[in-house]
Amino acid sequence: MAVDKSVIGTSTGKSKVVVERGPLAMFARSVKDENPIYHNGEAAKEAGFDDIPAPPTYAFSGMTFWGTFPEIQPDDTPEVNVMADVMGPLIAKGGIILHGEQSFEYHRDLVAGDVLVGEGTVVDIYEKDSKGKTMTFLVTENVFRDETTGDPVVTTRMNLIHRS
Repeated sequence: MAVDKSVIGTSTGKSKVVVERGPLAMFARSVKDENPIYHNGEAAKEAGFDDIPAPPTYAFSGMTFWGTFPEIQPDDTPEVNVMADVMGPLIAKGGIILHGEQSFEYHRDLVAGDVLVGEGTVVDIYEKDSKGKTMTFLVTENVFRDETTGDPVVTTRMNLIHRS
């Protein structure tokens, strides 16, 4: 069965994120990184940062959980949930969902005090056969921009896999 490529280009939603010092420090500790730049503003500035920087994977694992306050979210949320619409029917047929890959492109340092507006898009969907099973890959990309300047700060790309 061929996948429905018509979802490519579909929005997965918008969000506004506030990057705060406390969650940055907690996230760094949770990944066992005690580098003082994540806990001390002076150490961060001495290292060349404008403020406490985000650890490298924070843009996926922490930012959208700790910084998306309901009252500041954009009103123009998509009417459809692309992730549920694509993966839901596959899950209903059985199999498993895996987080296959995650990548980050930092356009500048992500630091405490940043307010970002993000928008996600489905950038690809495809299938591969593996040991008699079909794997469906759904690739999404989120671009988070500085709320004030509109400049991109970080682009994340995620690959979800359904294996029948």
